Amino acid sequence: MKAKKQRPLVVATFAMTVDGKVTTKNLAPVDFTSRQDKLHLFRQRALADAVLIGHTSLKRDNVRLGLPAELQEARIRHGQTRCPLRVIVSNKGRIDDRLKIFQSDVSPIIIFSTNRMPRKTQKALEKKATLHLCKAKHLDLATMLERLRDQYNVRTVACEGGPTLFRAMLEQGLVDQLNLTVAPYMFGGARAPTLTGLSKEFLPASVHCSLIDMRTIGDECFLTYRIKH
Repeated sequence: MKAKKQRPLVVATFAMTVDGKVTTKNLAPVDFTSRQDKLHLFRQRALADAVLIGHTSLKRDNVRLGLPAELQEARIRHGQTRCPLRVIVSNKGRIDDRLKIFQSDVSPIIIFSTNRMPRKTQKALEKKATLHLCKAKHLDLATMLERLRDQYNVRTVACEGGPTLFRAMLEQGLVDQLNLTVAPYMFGGARAPTLTGLSKEFLPASVHCSLIDMRTIGDECFLTYRIKH
């Protein structure tokens, strides 16, 4: 019998409003949570060997995906690299090489995309990141995770969105833990995405979560769920 391939542990971290929105209908950068929540995100990132983000979220938030100095120093004390590997996924590969992430050298950048990535973009990005391009129209996320483990020795992945990537991974049983911050706001709006995006379709099968931790700081609630497979 063929042995099942190992993949890294995947921990997703999100913040949402009381009515389940992760951003506004305009997909504006997410800034409705407290300093405590932002520190929580950094701490979760610091625990991982790689941080994973979809191109749409990266473009929207234009983040470097680094860490504050004290968390970098803590990682070095533990014999780790300064910051986790930074992994970008994109089916179309139309990634702007002028984004902030490419101006920061805190850790290597790995891009998983397809041959749909324009040649000009490939040439620009090859100088700043390691590219893994597949022939299929859409990325195989399970294969991507296996490659991160086999080729880069990644044991834990911090998935930071967005909803489209999270939903795709959830549908394929590739998420093990969800850290969810509930912020004291309501946005409303049919076109504002929830945790699993804008799709009106149900998930192929219900995903059962087990609450393993809950705490409140100020008006925010920090929840940790184990995803049952």
